Amino acid sequence: MGIVKTILVTGGTGFLGKHLIEQLRRAEPEARLRILCRGASRWGQDPGVEVARGDITSPTDVARAMEGAAEVYHLAGVVSRDPRDGHQMYQAHVEGTRHVCEAALRHGAQKVLVASSSGTVAVGREPVEHREDSGYKHEIVGEWPYYLSKIYAEKLALLYFKERRLPVVVANPSLLLGPGDERRSSTGDIALFLDGQILSMPLGGLNFVDARDAAAALIGLLRRGRPGERYLLGGPNWTFRQLIETLAGMAGVRAPRMQLGLRASLAGAAALRRLYPLFGKRYGLDDVSIRMSALYWYCNSEKARSECGFQTRDPAETLRDTVNDLR
Repeated sequence: MGIVKTILVTGGTGFLGKHLIEQLRRAEPEARLRILCRGASRWGQDPGVEVARGDITSPTDVARAMEGAAEVYHLAGVVSRDPRDGHQMYQAHVEGTRHVCEAALRHGAQKVLVASSSGTVAVGREPVEHREDSGYKHEIVGEWPYYLSKIYAEKLALLYFKERRLPVVVANPSLLLGPGDERRSSTGDIALFLDGQILSMPLGGLNFVDARDAAAALIGLLRRGRPGERYLLGGPNWTFRQLIETLAGMAGVRAPRMQLGLRASLAGAAALRRLYPLFGKRYGLDDVSIRMSALYWYCNSEKARSECGFQTRDPAETLRDTVNDLR
C-alpha cells in the first residue's frame, strides 16, 4: 500500500474554501484532506476531513498543521471594507502567508497555492481589461487595507519562490458569486440590491466568477500552474448597469433608474444613513463600496484557460443560483 498524500487547506470554512474541499474530495479521493480551522467547522464530524485546530496568525499552529503535507492551498483571510480592520487583515494576509511559506519550506511541501484577489492588478478608472503583468495598482487601491494587504501577501509569496525556490503559485479570482456564501463576504452587495438598498446605478464595472468554477481552477493551478506565476480567474466583464438590470429581471425587482456622480452618491448615502434609523432600519451601503463601484475591475483570464484548463459556466446560471441562495 502506497503512501497517502496529505493536502492542507487553510480557509476551508470560507465561501471558496468550502467549494474547494467538496471538489478535492471528488478529485483526490485517495488523499487525506486536512484543514486548519480556528473555530467550529462543517467538516468537524466528517471522517474524510481532518481538522487541525489553530490560527493562521500563529506560526506554531501553522507548522503543526503543515506536518506531512505534500500540497497546500492557502485561502485563509479576512474580508472587510472597514479601515479599522486593517491590522487584522495585515496579520491574516501578510503574516499568515509568511507562516505558511516558512512551514512549507521546513516540511518540504511540493506545491503551494496562495489565493489572492484580482483587485491587486485588475482595476482601473477606465473600462480596460487587465492581465497578470498589468502591475500592482497601489495608486488606486492603496487606501483600502484589504487590497493593500493582498498586494503585500502576493509579493511575499512570490519572493519565497524567487529567493528560496518554494514552488508557489498565486491565484487571483475576481468577485466570487454563486451559492454557499453564508457570511455574505462576497455576495453582500447582491443582497443589498435585493433588499432595495442600492438606489442609484453605479458608474463602473466588475468581473465576477462562480465560486464553484474558481474552486475547480485552484485544483488545476496547483497541478499545472507554473511556480512563481500569478493567474487571474474571472468570468465576464460587465458594467454594474448590466449586472443590476440582469439581476432585476431574474429577481423581479426594480432596477434604479438614476445614475449619480461619485460625489452625489456619497452625499446621498450619508443622508440615507441618517434617515433609515428613523424608520427602524439600517442603511447598509458603505462609502468604500460606493467608491469601489465607480471603478472598473476588468480582467482577462486567458492565461489560466490556456495553461491550466480554467473554465467558466454561463453567468446567468451563477447569478440565478446566487439570487436563489440569498433568498
